[in-house]
Amino acid sequence: MLVTIARAVILYILIILCMRIMGKRQLGELQPTELVITILISEIAAVPMQDNALPLLNSIAAVALLSALEIFNSFLSLKSPALRGLLQGNSLVIIRNGKIDQRQMRRLRYSADDLLDQLRQKDIFDISDVKYAVLETNGQLSVMPKPEKQAATAELLGLKNETKGLLCLVVNDGKYLKRAGKECGMSKRHVLDTLKQKKIDIHQVMFMLCDELGNCTIVKKEKKK
Repeated sequence: MLVTIARAVILYILIILCMRIMGKRQLGELQPTELVITILISEIAAVPMQDNALPLLNSIAAVALLSALEIFNSFLSLKSPALRGLLQGNSLVIIRNGKIDQRQMRRLRYSADDLLDQLRQKDIFDISDVKYAVLETNGQLSVMPKPEKQAATAELLGLKNETKGLLCLVVNDGKYLKRAGKECGMSKRHVLDTLKQKKIDIHQVMFMLCDELGNCTIVKKEKKK
């Protein structure tokens, strides 16, 4: 009995440490690869707690290896947008100016019921009130209401309330993201010209956010000490 308790405590501490090192988020925010690793780790840890005849060291090694693989995968994904898109997918716009993109819905196998359910959770009951709805890689729906629906004060007082449109991450870790640039009408040449005007090389950029009006927010990489 004491052996079983000791093994359970060791595995519990090990898994907590591994999850902390991997920087895991809430379950609903896990990416596909993160969810797979989490499930595998839980399954591996459960086996030696049920059977004391199995060597504990084997499970410890397997959990440590999976944790190392996830950290390595996160590092590669940070450096390679293409690999990140392959492993984690891409966020997709499924509503634009109150109109559903049915092609994207079919591609994602995302039903109208799923869409309406998530919109209701955002307190939106009329699709025509939505300017943009983006299905994130973790399955969550991000919604930007139309300008007149964003703030009650603007609608009630009849104030003009313009939106800058959808923000796009056009540069990440010094690399131009073609798909995001196309979404906001920011070609690579346009991005490079914008950076040139500010005397910034693209490789110095940590990330660059732009809207449809051409307004950009640029964050430069911090110099390594």
